[in-house]
Amino acid sequence: MYAVIATGGKQERVEVGMRVDVELLHADLGDVVTFDPVLVVDGAEVHAAPSALASASVSGRVVGDAKGPKITGFSYRPKARGRRRFGHRQHYTTVEITEIAPGTPVAARTPAAKG
Repeated sequence: MYAVIATGGKQERVEVGMRVDVELLHADLGDVVTFDPVLVVDGAEVHAAPSALASASVSGRVVGDAKGPKITGFSYRPKARGRRRFGHRQHYTTVEITEIAPGTPVAARTPAAKG
């Protein structure tokens, strides 16, 4: 079973026991965080409809922090002696996925008979 979660403007495919670096969450070490899944695949069943995902959830435990690679940039303005170097290093939260709950799918509505 796996799920696709959306966090920080990105989507990640996760499974139970997997460690994932997500955008910085303001949570302490050992806290339990919950994500809303975009897609849940349970064997041959695929839950993607909003009604099927209403009760689904993905839980994880915060296990640490991480830093991304150093990104360096350079700005240059010709004929004005304008030069600027800058750097950036993104901070991430490391989450270990502990549970994927597929929820209970809502029965499909059948159209009422006219007459």
